[in-house]
Amino acid sequence: MANIKSQIKRIGTNEKARKRNASAKSAIRTACKKVRLAVEAGNKDEAVLLLKKAYSLIDKSVSDGIQHKNTAARQKAELAKLVNGLK
Repeated sequence: MANIKSQIKRIGTNEKARKRNASAKSAIRTACKKVRLAVEAGNKDEAVLLLKKAYSLIDKSVSDGIQHKNTAARQKAELAKLVNGLK
């Protein structure tokens, strides 16, 4: 355990950030899973709506510094490819 006051505070802020980041990443994974399930079910209308929500979460994670922009671009491209493959 740290003895320096500023380091004790820093440990607390790091823990809060870790929890916030874990929650955001979990939300992104859930949104992507919902899109994949809609694609597997063949429901294009639902998949498009869920894709929009997933895009929003992914873009927000980049602006908040949770994900790298290239990671986000890769995730969005994979989801778009799945949805565009539906007829």
